[in-house]
Amino acid sequence: MGVILDTAVLIAAERGTFDIPGFLEALGDSPVALAAISASELLHGVERARDGAIRQRRSEFVEGVLANVPVVPFGLAEARVHARIWAELAGAGNLIGAHDLQIAATAMAAGSQVATLNVHEFGRVSGLRLAELTPFVKQS
Repeated sequence: MGVILDTAVLIAAERGTFDIPGFLEALGDSPVALAAISASELLHGVERARDGAIRQRRSEFVEGVLANVPVVPFGLAEARVHARIWAELAGAGNLIGAHDLQIAATAMAAGSQVATLNVHEFGRVSGLRLAELTPFVKQS
């Protein structure tokens, strides 16, 4: 079983409020990856930066992540899981964000957990396993 990193965890790591090195060390040999939509969200954050220094810092962080963490594409297996989860949540009147739905489907298709700080959204997905992150959240 591996771990899919949610974008919120990586943004918190960039901001210094999440101990990503400690979390990764605690995972040991467990594989870690990103959903393709998370790569897009991170790159979107770079593109939106108005200040040149912020854009450069974000770009360096994001490119470092993308160089070191595999990105799982969204293919047919993920689409099948996505459709099932989407139908379940819609039927219950309990939808989550479209990107979070893709991340959840990617994790479930791979048999992985999701490492997220957005437990409220991801917790709605039946059968999705969430990684325990509390020890790695830095209090401000």
